Amino acid sequence: MRTLTKGNPLKLVFFFTIPLLIGNVFQQLYSFMDALIVGRTIGKAALAAVGATGSVNFLIIGFAQGTTAGLSVLTAQAYGARDAKGVRKSFGTSVWITLGISLILTVLAAGLTRPILTLMQTPPEILNDSVAFIRVIFYGIIAAMAFNLLSNMMRALGDSRTPLFFLIIATIINIALEFLFILGFHWGVAGAGWATVTAQVVSAILCWIYIKKKIPMLNLRREDLAIDWHEIKHHLVVGLPMGFSMSIIAIGSVILQVMLNTLGTNAVAAYTAAGRIDQLATLPASSFGVAMATYAAQNLGAREYGRIRQGVHQTLALNVGISAALGALIIVFGKPLVNLFLGPNQPAVTALAQTYFHYNASMYWLLAILFTMRNLLQGLGHTLVPTVAGFFELAMRAFAGIVLVGQFGFAGASMANPLAWIGSVCVLITMYFRTMRTIRQKEDAQRGALEAGLDDHPEARP
Repeated sequence: MRTLTKGNPLKLVFFFTIPLLIGNVFQQLYSFMDALIVGRTIGKAALAAVGATGSVNFLIIGFAQGTTAGLSVLTAQAYGARDAKGVRKSFGTSVWITLGISLILTVLAAGLTRPILTLMQTPPEILNDSVAFIRVIFYGIIAAMAFNLLSNMMRALGDSRTPLFFLIIATIINIALEFLFILGFHWGVAGAGWATVTAQVVSAILCWIYIKKKIPMLNLRREDLAIDWHEIKHHLVVGLPMGFSMSIIAIGSVILQVMLNTLGTNAVAAYTAAGRIDQLATLPASSFGVAMATYAAQNLGAREYGRIRQGVHQTLALNVGISAALGALIIVFGKPLVNLFLGPNQPAVTALAQTYFHYNASMYWLLAILFTMRNLLQGLGHTLVPTVAGFFELAMRAFAGIVLVGQFGFAGASMANPLAWIGSVCVLITMYFRTMRTIRQKEDAQRGALEAGLDDHPEARP
C-alpha cells in the first residue's frame, strides 16, 4: 500500500497514474478489440451493431463505475486518517451496496434491452445483433461492478499496480475468447459480449484472491459486514451522485446516438471507430483525474491542505500539456488508425471519422481540465457540483443531437463532445476556485495554530 500524503506531490501523482493509465488502456482494449475483431471478421454492419449500443452501455455500466469510484473515496479518506477500522467498515458497506445495485441494474437493463434500442431508432438491419451483444454485457453487470469495486478499493489504499496486472491477464483472455467464440464457435457479435463478461469475471476473482492474501486491512470480519444503515446512507450520499453524474452524461450520449442512427450505417460505423480511438487517446487525462481523486481524498483525511493545492496545480499543468500533444497526434494520424477497424476500402467511413477527430482531438486540453477539476472535487467530498456539471453535459449533447445533427449532419454530431466539455467546465470552475480558497484558508489556519503551539483540529471537509 502507498500513502500519497508524504513526498513530492507531482512525482507521487505521476507514478500513481502510470499503472492507472496502463490499466485503463487495457480496460479500453475490451471495447477496442470488440470493435476491431468484429469489424474485421464479421463486417461493417456488425461493427455498427456493437457501436449502436455504446451510449446505452455507458448509461448502465457508467453508473456502476461511477458509484464504485464514489464509494472508494470514503475508504481513501479513512486510510489517509489512518483509521483501519473505518477502512474495513467502508469496504464492507460498499460490498452490500454493490450487490444491491448490481441486482437492480441487471434485471432492469437485461429486460429492457430491445425496447430501449428500438426507441433509439437503431437501424433495423443491425438491431438484432445490437440486442444480442449488449444483453450479454448486461448479464455480466455484477462482474463489472465487482472488479471496479475491488480495484477501486486497492487504489484507495494507494495500490494502482496490482489491478493493472489482473487487467492485463483479463484482456489477453478477452482477446483469445473473442477469436474462439466468433471464429471457432460462430457466435457472432454475442460471442464478443461473452468474451468480455468472462474476462471480467476472471479479473474480479483475481482481485478478491489477492485482497484476501495480501491486504490485511481489507480482510473483512463479521462485524464489518453488519448492515449499518447510517453507513449505507453516508456511502450512498457520496457514491450515487458520482454514478448519476456518469449516467446523466450518458443520457446525452443516448440522445445523440438516436440522431446519429438516422444518418445511416456509415455514420454509426465511423462514430464507433473514431470513438474507440478517442477513448484511448483521452485515457491519460482521465487517469490523471482518477489519481487526483485518491490523492485529494488521502490528503484531506490527513489534513495536508497545502499538499492538496500544490498537487492539483502541478497535475493540471501536466495533464493539459500531454492532452494537447495527443490531440495533435490523433488529428495527423487519424485515418490510418480508423483503417485498423475496417481496412482501407471504406473511404466514406474514414472521411467521416476524420471529421470527428478535427472537432474532438483539438479540444483534448479542455477535457484534461474537466477531469482534473471534477475528480478533485469528488475526492474532497463535493459530489453535487460534478452532478450539476453532468446536467450541463447532457444539455449540450442533447442540443448537438437535436439541433446540430439536423443542420450539419455528422459534423453536428462530432461537435457534441467539445460542447459538453465546455458546459461542464463552466460549472466546475466556479466551485474549483471557491474550494481552493477554502483550502488556502484552512492551510493558513493550520499554520497559525502550529506557530502558536496549539493543537490543530480543523474539520476535514473543505
